Amino acid sequence: MSLQVYIDGEYYPKEEAKVSVFDHGLLYGDGIFEGIRAYNGRVFRLDEHLERLYLSAKSILINIGLSLEEMREAVLETLRRNNLKDAYIRLVVTRGKGDLGLDPRKCPKSAVIIIADEIKLYPKETYENGLKLIIASTRKNSPDALSPRIKSLNYLNNILGKLEAINAGCAEAVMLDRHGYLTECTSENIFLVRNGMLYTPTATVGILEGITRSVVMELCEKMGLPVQMSFLTAHDLYVADECFVTGTGAELIPVVDLCGRPIGSGSPGPITKKLLEAFRNLTQSEGTEIYKVASHN
Repeated sequence: MSLQVYIDGEYYPKEEAKVSVFDHGLLYGDGIFEGIRAYNGRVFRLDEHLERLYLSAKSILINIGLSLEEMREAVLETLRRNNLKDAYIRLVVTRGKGDLGLDPRKCPKSAVIIIADEIKLYPKETYENGLKLIIASTRKNSPDALSPRIKSLNYLNNILGKLEAINAGCAEAVMLDRHGYLTECTSENIFLVRNGMLYTPTATVGILEGITRSVVMELCEKMGLPVQMSFLTAHDLYVADECFVTGTGAELIPVVDLCGRPIGSGSPGPITKKLLEAFRNLTQSEGTEIYKVASHN
């Protein structure tokens, strides 16, 4: 059976799932999205992802047209229709179909798209051996121009950084702000460890406050590991004992090399390994159930 894709309340086979060429999400990147993961029959941190989606919509004046409860059920039903227990969910809301002009008032109704499919993780070796990163010359968009807290469809800034990483033979690149402070990678947040303390860039520099980033900080608190949100530079990464990146798709991946400099010993560090294990245990036991078994009284 073909993958079923949700579009505006209807389900279509993958091959027939289409949007209008006049959709402003396509024409102008005018829309928002969330990437969400399901593990072991549960959607991990679904409410947090939906809250962020609706806050992004409010910020850019998109009326989603579904209540939060209706959207939650639509996500779960899409997973059910595709018989998925472990999956990646891409939830997209566009401004909708309009004309060739920029005016959002010409788009009378937003479009909602939900795609759920099996997740293709980074290879197992990446988690065992770690990533090599570069520092991109492309600077992160200034937060006073476009708030990074809006998870918008316009990712060209990130893609330019990603192209630099690919051309350098790396999977990821770290992006700096206009003052030279660390922000995040092209699709993940970043942490470093120095003398037993964890550091991550402050939101002030312009980062997406990632759901996985928040989960890692929760785990650190439970495990008694101190975390500090700071203004960080490339030098802080160069001299770090450990480094790792976090994201919905990536989960938690060690970083072992930055611009040809080994991070710490050049191998995944003990704190990174400990947090990765704790994160994976959490994802296997926590979340919104997809397939609820009816109770019989």
